Amino acid sequence: MATTAQSRTPVHLWIVGALALLWNCLGCFDYLMTRMRNTDYLASAMPNVDPNAMLAWVDSFPLYAQIGWGLGVWMGLLGSVLLLLRNRWAVWAFGLSLLGAVLGLGYQIALAPPLAGADRAIDKAMPFVIILVALGLFLYARAMEKKAVLR
Repeated sequence: MATTAQSRTPVHLWIVGALALLWNCLGCFDYLMTRMRNTDYLASAMPNVDPNAMLAWVDSFPLYAQIGWGLGVWMGLLGSVLLLLRNRWAVWAFGLSLLGAVLGLGYQIALAPPLAGADRAIDKAMPFVIILVALGLFLYARAMEKKAVLR
């Protein structure tokens, strides 16, 4: 009689999934506060930058960069939920999130005019950190799919 051993979910999946969910919730919150033009939030997020100047800067982004930003944050959130559900579509969601991050933040890094007042080290490093986290989550989900942890 053949029996099938079900693989246990590795503990690291729950840890990575929970951290990814928290990280991506913060990204979605930032996206919503910016799109809702909440100047109090923007002033607290980047205290050296005039919130109205920041909104004008974001509004000047080309359509592909704005779509990329939305794709990055919302697909990251979806990928996190799917990862916690052990669903193989997490790989696709994280892949689209990575694409969105590269489109949106790539424009910000390479082509956007500098934002006056955004000259702290964290302001300059954060776009790179976000892209690296998106890449890491995509690679992690892909590895979990290959190990048949995601179904």
